[in-house]
Amino acid sequence: MRMTVIGTGYVGVVHAATLADLGHEVLGADIDEERISALAAGIPPVYEPGLRELLQRTVASGRLRFTTDMARAARFAPVHFVCVGTPQLPGSKSADLRSVEAVVDALAPHLAPGDLIVGKSTVPVGTAARLAERLRRTAPGAGIAWNPEFLREGFAVRDSASPERIVVGVASGHDEAVLREVYAPMLRDGVPFFRTDPNTAELVKVASNSFLATKISFINAMAEVCDAAGADVLTLAEAVGADPRIGPRFLQPGLGFGGSCFPKDIRGFMARAEELGVGSAVAFLQEVDDINTRQRTRTVELARGLVGGAFDGTNVAVLGAAFKPDSDDVRDSPALAVSRAIRHEGARVRVHDPEALDNARGLAPELQYTLDVPKACEEADLVLHLTPWPEYQAIDPALLAAQVRRPTVVDARHALDAAMWRRAGWSLHAPGRPQPEE
Repeated sequence: MRMTVIGTGYVGVVHAATLADLGHEVLGADIDEERISALAAGIPPVYEPGLRELLQRTVASGRLRFTTDMARAARFAPVHFVCVGTPQLPGSKSADLRSVEAVVDALAPHLAPGDLIVGKSTVPVGTAARLAERLRRTAPGAGIAWNPEFLREGFAVRDSASPERIVVGVASGHDEAVLREVYAPMLRDGVPFFRTDPNTAELVKVASNSFLATKISFINAMAEVCDAAGADVLTLAEAVGADPRIGPRFLQPGLGFGGSCFPKDIRGFMARAEELGVGSAVAFLQEVDDINTRQRTRTVELARGLVGGAFDGTNVAVLGAAFKPDSDDVRDSPALAVSRAIRHEGARVRVHDPEALDNARGLAPELQYTLDVPKACEEADLVLHLTPWPEYQAIDPALLAAQVRRPTVVDARHALDAAMWRRAGWSLHAPGRPQPEE
């Protein structure tokens, strides 16, 4: 089949390359000329394991091409996937849908009856219905469907090639048949396929993210209780997760969630529910959001106490800037938020990250950055472990102790071998875990 993917950011480039790898002929479109030139040369706009190889393979095959010409993209194929961003509106919890609307308006004059626009962007429930009404006036006979993505950063290539489920919100049997053909190789492999209406498809994405965010905030709330009670949150999480009705996934206590999805998705969900008159049904998500934000504040407070009550004149080393490992994404990164707060209080902060330093430098130029862990920790009064990259778990704490002024570390992600670090002479602190008796 021929199809276009409009928007070549994180979701769009992975989706376009996956479709081409399935054997389809794909044209990716974007208004960013520099990005399109890089993609045509096989250079992805983000760090994601396996993406560069997938992109280069599909570009070399000739099945994946790129353009900045929206009219060309509209005429290229009868199926158009929309993968543009829907960020949170400034000063509001609501999603900014201007990019989605602009794509639909740009495609409409060139669409023929039977053509299909397929939204993958995360949007408030009711968006597809509103766009379908808009399209009926500008492109009679063309259709709108919604096909949410469920990609996890760090696993996006695998998730796109072997999804846990495919959800399509369609208004007709024709639209369903088109999407079944698009995903035919995956359906032959037994991937579950859910056909529903567009409203339900839109809700599936935000409901899924809201549930996962709730699990993360729940176990972090338990970490607060454990700190007060002298209990161990890791043992608690393991025992609670052993219940098959609950399960262990997303019950890892730590610094909380960040990135471009969970925070803005739950806020957008709350805003849309208020518009629908059912805000009280999801009011608990405000506490989920508050608990998550509080983990950053609690980490700053813990760090402040460990350096004597004030950061002025102290050196703080930070291990991690990305919001999660195997990603260079620093959007709403808890690690970067903590680093900036500590710098604002007077500390000199040196940050290390294997992949995210360029993005972090652009967002937080007031911090110092280095690609060398020992350099980041040189003369440090405190080391903060904020993103659980495997490289940090492989650190020899005895060797690192020679670099610092005070061997004190906060393991905000519960990923370091606490016993090994303590044997090497470090004072290790982890939220929700009691300190061993001297």
